[in-house]
Amino acid sequence: MVLQLASTLTAWMAEAGYVGLFLLIAGESALLPIPSEVILPFAGYLVFSGSISFWLAVTAAVTGQLFGSVLAYALGYYGGRPIVLKYGKYFLLNHKHFEHVELWFSKHGKLAVFFGRLLPVVRTLISFPAGITKMSFKKFLLYSTLGIVPWTILLIYIGFKLGAAWQSIITAFDKFQLVVIAGIIVFLIWWVWNAYRENRNISNRKTI
Repeated sequence: MVLQLASTLTAWMAEAGYVGLFLLIAGESALLPIPSEVILPFAGYLVFSGSISFWLAVTAAVTGQLFGSVLAYALGYYGGRPIVLKYGKYFLLNHKHFEHVELWFSKHGKLAVFFGRLLPVVRTLISFPAGITKMSFKKFLLYSTLGIVPWTILLIYIGFKLGAAWQSIITAFDKFQLVVIAGIIVFLIWWVWNAYRENRNISNRKTI
């Protein structure tokens, strides 16, 4: 499936050039399931083949990611909180839990945004909670940029060095992505279990 998706996306990007790179990478940062681990190495291959310039590709990719990140941040900032507070109960997320998340993000949001940019899956989603928790937009933009720039340069450079064999990187990133997803699942199980215990303790105290 990943290879089929890669084939479709890269074929269109090869035709659209910088505009295609910008739009695809912006879509990934705006919560769409578009893997930058495919798009950026392919951009490196296009540099290798002489179709595009390395630094113009980096510029298009960085600005695209920032654009998509700002959209996701704005979505969380202006509409995310009411949605979370209304429907969070179905995921064992009450108002108190939300306040804990806000407090955590106020203390560690900068690191979460920076390191989140370096992880598959997380990098696509991190802008939304940053917006929901009202993280300072200037800090969000700064730490997003600090995480986005090295990631972008690295993947485009890897694609450039691999040349025609650029697709070999997909398998490696696919395995790494599975590790990240497994970590997220473990965290969610831990979260649900703790929320369940907390709710049960509250119910027991009310009964007593």
